[in-house]
Amino acid sequence: MTEANNEKKRTRQPNGRSSIYLGKDGRWHGRVTVGIRDDGKPDRRHVERKTRAEATAAVRELEQQRDARTIRKAGRPWTVKTWLTHWVENIAPLAVNENTMVGYGVAVRKHLIPALGAHRLDKLKPEHIELFYGRMQTDGRKAGTIHQIHRTFRTALNEAVRRGHLARNPVQLAKAPRVSEEEVEPYTVEEVQRLLRAADEGRNSARWAVALALGLRQGEALGLKWADVNLERGVLMVRRSRRRPRYAHGCEDTCGRKAGYCPQRQRTNPETADTKSRAGRRAVGLPSQLVDLLRMHQAKQADERATAGDDWTEEGWLFATPTGRGTSPRTDYDDWKELLTDAKVRDGRLHDARHTAATVLLILGVSERAVMGLMGWSTTAMAARYQHMVDSVRRDVARQVDGLIWKPDGARSDDGDDGPAGALVPAN
Repeated sequence: MTEANNEKKRTRQPNGRSSIYLGKDGRWHGRVTVGIRDDGKPDRRHVERKTRAEATAAVRELEQQRDARTIRKAGRPWTVKTWLTHWVENIAPLAVNENTMVGYGVAVRKHLIPALGAHRLDKLKPEHIELFYGRMQTDGRKAGTIHQIHRTFRTALNEAVRRGHLARNPVQLAKAPRVSEEEVEPYTVEEVQRLLRAADEGRNSARWAVALALGLRQGEALGLKWADVNLERGVLMVRRSRRRPRYAHGCEDTCGRKAGYCPQRQRTNPETADTKSRAGRRAVGLPSQLVDLLRMHQAKQADERATAGDDWTEEGWLFATPTGRGTSPRTDYDDWKELLTDAKVRDGRLHDARHTAATVLLILGVSERAVMGLMGWSTTAMAARYQHMVDSVRRDVARQVDGLIWKPDGARSDDGDDGPAGALVPAN
């Protein structure tokens, strides 16, 4: 028996154990069982080196990767393109809602796959990702957009790590451009009073009282139904959110327009969806003055129902069109902009009304945990964005704790203007 065969016999191990042996080719070989393949057979990896010491070191490295569960699974290696495509089509939809999937789809198909899709997944480096971010900045992309892509990429590759397709997530190491935190500038008490007085001149005025007093998101407010409101108990339940519509062509894409402008367009997403998180599904206490406003709103809607007659479609919406249908987010946005103009208040996003309600709650000393519940936040990190308040709001609130926005009938504000009856939030 030759010396090589003696060496081979001495170093082979029982089935399932790592082995090192000298092959007929004069090179040292190592084999390590690292798990089970998809077909149920042992996943046994092979290494080949010039010396026994090198083969031993390679075998030990495979064993360490196996024990740390960082070894790549067997099979054809994934590319960034194939993994992201699989993730966005088959994995992500099981865990997130449709609106989130829209953002994922844009990040993956418009940005990540064209830029990085050709890389082998296990060969992707942080430097590749950072160069991609740098090119996006050079092309004029905002840091916020890059951060959204960064978060999507990180989530997708975290899943690859969990499933053993990738040993470590390179996106965790890559540096994304710094995003300047947007300064929250809530409306002042005087501005809110003017908004509410202007709103009282139009229909659905309670819509804006709900926005400024309770801080509901646009979709949450438009998703409210009368069944969600108990005026006797003074409680409102947030259960659903109205979605912005998305459309597909109904003409087989022959009209030459975008799907949303197709004469035969067809809506592809439901009108409403459950609120996006457990924290978002919540009960909100109503100030007594807001209960009174909602009662008046209910009476006005009954008059509209009688006026519309057969044209009324009863769907139970709290804030409905003159024929009973749900209000679209676009119409609601236009109404908000018109209200700002009528009230002669600085331009701002509808979401600034939500900022205002959160700011007021924090300034009044309501506990952070209670504010989280009222606003539907899932983490305390959101409250930190509202800690830098404008001085005017802080002064106004300190002066008007007992009658923050609405004042009792006949009362006047410090500047001499009459204010509508009610209160923005109940005093502690």
